[in-house]
Amino acid sequence: MPEHPAPLLRPPRHRVDPRARAWWTRQALLTLSGPLLLTALALAVLSLLFFPGALPWLGPLLLAVLVLPALGYLLVMPRLRYTVHAWELGERAVYAAGGWLWQQRRIAPLSRVQTVDTVRGPLQRRYGLATVTVTTASTAGDIKIAGLSDADAEELSRRIGEAAQDVPGDAA
Repeated sequence: MPEHPAPLLRPPRHRVDPRARAWWTRQALLTLSGPLLLTALALAVLSLLFFPGALPWLGPLLLAVLVLPALGYLLVMPRLRYTVHAWELGERAVYAAGGWLWQQRRIAPLSRVQTVDTVRGPLQRRYGLATVTVTTASTAGDIKIAGLSDADAEELSRRIGEAAQDVPGDAA
């Protein structure tokens, strides 16, 4: 029996808002890169003040273990996330792609949509962004579309709600 190659899933059509890169950069500074850089700076200053003989080996160690990973994450993560994060609303399903290191694509039939939520955290509000969460009757979890402009998030939530009402549920 001939083997058929698995069909390729094209990326969703709509990108998230370009301001999402700034939002993800700020998140990185507050959660990972900023604390790592502050720790490296504090250790370097303490070493300089109390153990100046340790700087020849501590400096390169701090650079390799704290500074370079922090700067790499800060510079690379927002760009990679922006290239991956996308969404699409079809006639019968909502489709979202996300992640940056672990990437995923999820398609949920509109007939299975239970709730649609729009969330705007403090940083998101600063950049005029929102996250739309689509909860379905699935054990795989919610579909989150992060980095949408406020207007796009409201419109998408409205359209998903309307489309989910128009699609008949599974007759079980």
